[in-house]
Amino acid sequence: MKTRERKQADLNALTAELGNSKSAMIVSFNKLTVSKDQEFRSRLREAGAKYQVVKNTIARLAVKGTPYEEASEHFKGVTGIAWTENDPVVLSKTISKFVKDNADFFTFKAGVVDGKVVDQKQVEAIASLPSKEELLSQLLYVINAQAERLVTVINAVPRDLVSVIKQIGDKKEEA
Repeated sequence: MKTRERKQADLNALTAELGNSKSAMIVSFNKLTVSKDQEFRSRLREAGAKYQVVKNTIARLAVKGTPYEEASEHFKGVTGIAWTENDPVVLSKTISKFVKDNADFFTFKAGVVDGKVVDQKQVEAIASLPSKEELLSQLLYVINAQAERLVTVINAVPRDLVSVIKQIGDKKEEA
């Protein structure tokens, strides 16, 4: 049995972790096997997220006074919280895909992204967005494409000039 001090330490740790995060997802599970739990935790770690199964009373106390307080009504039954300090799109993709693939074990309760409570449809919409890295790569491609076009146009003048001179030289040889 946990002592009062240990419970307070757990509460303080969870409060600090959630205070530093950008988004969190609340899930529930039943009939969960150890292998599915390990697979879920592994995928969340790969996405840069943290995951913890929490007691509902501790979770309600931990989110008090934070942007996650609006989601406290979803702390009923078996509750697990996944949160990230990084891009919320990656967490949304990981959660929505895993919950969809393992609907018999996991159910999505709610999520909080940038201080707003979202439901499963909104999480799936967020998951369909490209991640921050993908957006940056697309932006760099667009910028690079313009530079390539500029270089092609600049190189076209001397190339065309050489082509015209070659054609004139070929015409003189024929004559």
